[in-house]
Amino acid sequence: MCPQSRLHQMSVHDVAEVLPTAAGFDRVLHFAASIEVCESVTNPEKYWHNNIEGSLALLRAIRAAEMPRLIFSSTGSMYTGDGTTAFDETAEVRPRNPYAANKATVDQFIAGECGASTSLGAATLRYFNAAGAVRTAHGTHLGERHDPESHLIPILLQTAGGQRDLFTLFGTDYPTPDGTCIRDYIHVSDLAAAHLLALDAVEPGRHENFNVGNGQRYWNQQVLDTVREVTGAIEGRSTGDPPVCTASSEKVHRVLGWKPQRPELADIIADARDFHRAILSGR
Repeated sequence: MCPQSRLHQMSVHDVAEVLPTAAGFDRVLHFAASIEVCESVTNPEKYWHNNIEGSLALLRAIRAAEMPRLIFSSTGSMYTGDGTTAFDETAEVRPRNPYAANKATVDQFIAGECGASTSLGAATLRYFNAAGAVRTAHGTHLGERHDPESHLIPILLQTAGGQRDLFTLFGTDYPTPDGTCIRDYIHVSDLAAAHLLALDAVEPGRHENFNVGNGQRYWNQQVLDTVREVTGAIEGRSTGDPPVCTASSEKVHRVLGWKPQRPELADIIADARDFHRAILSGR
């Protein structure tokens, strides 16, 4: 965190307390959300409260403070299709779970807010499986760490590192070549770059959607093969998961000039591995 910044640990519902007009902010990046697909199926009320009500509170604060720029963190899992082609921004939106439905609903809120405003411009970035990690100029490793962990690559790395005895791979009965899910993984550093480009590109009164992914298809079995020296048990599919979800990022390439700099799965996993090693060593 830069020396001039101040960290407020608070609910997004209370964001108006730190976004007064006099604060001088001119842009907002909205990442705050509950994100676990399975949990959203079993506890949807939590997701309506955090993701829907929290986003409405943020939009009210943005309007009151007359913020001109907003970037919203969303998901590519809201699309539906047979998986034969990558999803572009015109693909049918039909969420399979409350989490994805939350994100699609907030997109509509933002589009309406931009349409009602002469000053607010916004962009939604629909992610396709962010992964990997980065190391700052000061040597600090930044990566994903959830409790409990639910994402495939960190779980496999924990298993390889001896933090888990085994892992659970959800699903061998999907309509895919090997029965496991097909996903598109994007490095977090490439995702960060897309956010900065989108911040500069938004226009007052407009809301744009951008799919952000590599456009490459990886079977879960390929991820297992890439993360070596792991063991595991395989169980049934995870509730609410689509079998195939890959991105067409043609629009974000064309409009923002964005292209992934670290698209290879091996590089994404290697950077995530370095982060997990740093955690174990206490660095």
